[in-house]
Amino acid sequence: MGDEANPYESLKEQIDDAAVYLDADEGVIERLKNPERVLETNLTFERDDGSLETVRAYRSQFNGDRGPYKGGIRYHPGVTRDEVKALSGWMVYKCAVVDIPYGGGKGGIAVEPAEYSTDELERLTRGFATELRPLIGEDRDIPAPDVNTGQREMNWIKDTYETLENTTAPGVITGKALDSGGSEGRVEATGRSTMLAARETFDWLDRDVEDATVAVQGYGNAGSVAAALIDDLGASVVAVSDSGGGIYDPDGLDTRAVKDYKIETGAVSGYGDAESITNEELLTLDVDLLVPAALENAVDADLATDLEADVVVEAANGPLTPGADDVLTERGTWVVPDVFANAGGVTVSYFEWVQNRQRFHWTEARVNEELERVITGAFEEIVETYESENLPNLRTAAYVVALRRVVDAYEQGGNWP
Repeated sequence: MGDEANPYESLKEQIDDAAVYLDADEGVIERLKNPERVLETNLTFERDDGSLETVRAYRSQFNGDRGPYKGGIRYHPGVTRDEVKALSGWMVYKCAVVDIPYGGGKGGIAVEPAEYSTDELERLTRGFATELRPLIGEDRDIPAPDVNTGQREMNWIKDTYETLENTTAPGVITGKALDSGGSEGRVEATGRSTMLAARETFDWLDRDVEDATVAVQGYGNAGSVAAALIDDLGASVVAVSDSGGGIYDPDGLDTRAVKDYKIETGAVSGYGDAESITNEELLTLDVDLLVPAALENAVDADLATDLEADVVVEAANGPLTPGADDVLTERGTWVVPDVFANAGGVTVSYFEWVQNRQRFHWTEARVNEELERVITGAFEEIVETYESENLPNLRTAAYVVALRRVVDAYEQGGNWP
């Protein structure tokens, strides 16, 4: 299903699609399609048996015109240079579309973390943090969790950086545990913004989300939280899946019970009396709302012809290829783009960074209130741009909003050697 699609090429095509509607110099647009720098490093770390292993790691700093580079670090065997470049580019436009003062970065290590012990992962993480030390900082580049990383890894990076720099700098990284300077509401933030995006879209389309049937592909943090919060709106989540397959119940699933089952067993498959389905079958179910919340390129042009959902809200980064976008636009399927829908994670990361810099702690209620304000305001601007400029789809509208902000910041700063 689109494994051959290069995510970096997808990013550049999305930028080109939006640039048609901008009054911007071609050279500026070309600049905004390429990262400013990419660190590629080989990390050698010690296994528990005393042997040494070398793995490849990356950090891409795509664009810093609007502020420090910001973006997660993922541990996954599929991490590549082009994937990290694409993800760092999407972060630029994600931050710009919700108007928070960051640029975009992304990092990753090409490993399968399940194959390593906790001690091995700590040594690997601290080794990567040492390599990142010259690049990152509270006002330079602020990493965060991503696929297969979380509070534990962020705490290790923070501790390594602070120890080597002989300082206290909790704002050097976000997504930390609360006692290490993390923020209330950060764990749920990506799923919460996905829910808010779905709610606002159904309201804009004059449809009742309480009557909606929902399928969620990917049941990690973002997917499971989005499923539970959309369920709380009154919608019926009829199918969910993870990398091992999916489950379907036309009467609706207990989203939180499924999450507990996955934590206990490692997979959603086998839950209760639900019917077993494949990931492809889930993506093509006849539902009102589809939430792709796994990895990029889940839906290519061929599979898009079989999608029956009326609305697609992208919780994952890049789950639709440009070809799939074209198919769904032609069919009139509403696609709420990743650079807006899953921006809750980076938005609350920004809130965490602000709290760290102020040495002040916000309540969860304040975090969620501020997040809702940011997401609903961004949706209004995307829709206004879509309607007033007669754009082909909401993704193009989001990129037009974001690119204008980045172009303006670049031009206001000027270009000099």
